[in-house]
Amino acid sequence: MDVRVVNNVEASRYEAYVGVELAGFSDYRIRPDVIVFTHTEVYDAFEGKGVGSALAKGTLEDVRAHGGTIVPLCPFLAAYIRRHDEFRDLVAEYYRRDFDAAVADE
Repeated sequence: MDVRVVNNVEASRYEAYVGVELAGFSDYRIRPDVIVFTHTEVYDAFEGKGVGSALAKGTLEDVRAHGGTIVPLCPFLAAYIRRHDEFRDLVAEYYRRDFDAAVADE
């Protein structure tokens, strides 16, 4: 499935599109020196089709391209990063201890 990920700055969220249809989104809040991701949702019609993974990957690649750091409060995005260690460096240094502790508890 071809998924296009767009940063909708006005809505403070990254959006995943399949064709012209909105398939899901990841909400965020901008804080000084960090982007806090709070919630990710994939609409029922697109669940199990790789949209969530494409959304997470596209979001994290865009954050990296713009030199950002994140706090992944969203459980989906945090789980994606745990499975894809190449994005771990995007987690804000001050949050990594909590992030790593959560991994140890799993």
